Amino acid sequence: MIAFIEEHRGVFGVEPICRLLPIAPSTYYENIAKREDVDRLSVRARRDTTLKIEIRRVFEENFRVYGVRKIWRQLQRAGFDIARCPVSRLMRSMGFRGSSVANL
Repeated sequence: MIAFIEEHRGVFGVEPICRLLPIAPSTYYENIAKREDVDRLSVRARRDTTLKIEIRRVFEENFRVYGVRKIWRQLQRAGFDIARCPVSRLMRSMGFRGSSVANL
């Protein structure tokens, strides 16, 4: 919805669009503020940003073969205190999948 408002705000304005959609104008403005000011992001969002960089690094260093478990273990060895579930969630959001023996 934020992207839709962003596209059409020049023509219709933010408040009229928000009246038609089930979203408060404050939600839109808060989203814009978070994009511009990293300090306003939640702790989880900031940690996810750091972890995505590390997950990408481990995934690329290992020829895009490692799956969730191996990347999770590599991150633990590197000193990250993290559960397997967040690694799985972030890998899914990044479109990364480990390769199985059949795919090699």
